[in-house]
Amino acid sequence: MSGAPRKHRIPQRNENGAKAMTGYSWERLCLCRIGPSASESAIKYDRGHYAPVLRGQINVVYGAPIALPWGGSLREKHDTVIIGGGQAGLAMSHHLRQRGREHIILERRRVAERWRTERWDSLRFQLPNSWLELPGKPYAGSDPNGFTHHSDVVRFIVDYAAEIAAPVRTGVEVTSLSPGEGSSGYSLETTDGQINARHVVIATGPFQRPMIPDFSRAITSYVYQTDATHYRNPAELPPGAVLIIGSGNSGCQIADELLHSGRRVFLAVSRHSRVPRRYRGKDVIWWYEHLGRFDVNIDTFPGRRYPPTTIMTGVDGGYDLDPGRLGSAGVTLLGRVVGIKDGSLALADDAEKLLAAADHSYAAFIEAADILAATPAMRSEVEQTEPPAPQPLLSVDDIRTLNLREQNIGTIIWANGHGFSFDWVKLPIVDAKGTPVQQRGVTACPGIYFLGLHWMHTFRSAIFSFVGRDASYLADHIDHLAP
Repeated sequence: MSGAPRKHRIPQRNENGAKAMTGYSWERLCLCRIGPSASESAIKYDRGHYAPVLRGQINVVYGAPIALPWGGSLREKHDTVIIGGGQAGLAMSHHLRQRGREHIILERRRVAERWRTERWDSLRFQLPNSWLELPGKPYAGSDPNGFTHHSDVVRFIVDYAAEIAAPVRTGVEVTSLSPGEGSSGYSLETTDGQINARHVVIATGPFQRPMIPDFSRAITSYVYQTDATHYRNPAELPPGAVLIIGSGNSGCQIADELLHSGRRVFLAVSRHSRVPRRYRGKDVIWWYEHLGRFDVNIDTFPGRRYPPTTIMTGVDGGYDLDPGRLGSAGVTLLGRVVGIKDGSLALADDAEKLLAAADHSYAAFIEAADILAATPAMRSEVEQTEPPAPQPLLSVDDIRTLNLREQNIGTIIWANGHGFSFDWVKLPIVDAKGTPVQQRGVTACPGIYFLGLHWMHTFRSAIFSFVGRDASYLADHIDHLAP
């Protein structure tokens, strides 16, 4: 075994059907397991697995690093590394396995971690249960029209990982992604050592870092500040009124819960759309599917600026929810928070404008649904008449400053969206603002992909039930790039 590394013929597929690569040397490849009947001498993996050497031939495939009996080790290399063990990463694993492509998943904590630790206690799946599905695993429960608790979503994802035998390594965080040496693909620095890969799929989720402005540091210390990923329930908050900044799904659902718990609630309104939870006997998700809303392409919007969040809830079987209804129920509606001075928050004069835009989106939805309902194909599918639910009378407080002490506000919950967190990516695939530069997940760096981003390609892209479509597309792209 001295001198220059010898090269060996490598079979096209290993024992598990995964594609093997040809023309690689000892230093750059690892060894795979062979059946017990083969004449072999075992080499132990660092992780306790075994990789035998056949007489006269090395069956080489990507895998974990091997400690060689003559000293040194083979650097760990894989065909594809998926970063993230949530629904997107697992859907990607499913499609890669279908195509016989070797891969691993690196998850910094546990499978479905965000569903475990970044959800408040009462959160329900916001789509009907029939939409709780991943590639090869449809919903199999007894309540297709209900809205399951988020803990059931965790179980669904964990079961899915086991059913597809996803090669997940938990507790491994990727700290850097950079070009590999020469033309050897890409290098991943992790908390468990270095890994090389020909392809990398970044599936770390659509919501990574709560957007909290710098001026939040100037807010007096007696006010407790948190965000939607850390909020759990009303009882855990200190006494006093609560200001929620942002009126997306998280902001509105938390405001609704706090109001029903007896808290005084202030809501700083942001861009949003409102729709009925159900219309003409069908859930809004059914309407979105049949109206083609899920298939609208991000490139149809100027500057790829996607439309605002549509507010919905699955609590108590699902009902209409939006800032206007919260305002009529007792929540104090405010304009956007734009700064702080002398203990008072500065507010924009835009609440009524934002509410009017949401009313317009509601009317546009009703009009589109009524047109569809009038077509011959739909007349037997939906109820033919249903007047839209009236919007309660609403008044917006015309104030430009909010004194936290005078209003007895003891808690601020930041729910005004999330930003990306890709500072660990050392490749030219994010712009100056840190936003991924991609086209349906494909980047300018061959073999590097994103998956599961909000509006990555269409409205479907970050929705639980549909992430498998983009995953299939990327798996095909990998297959064509490196057959």
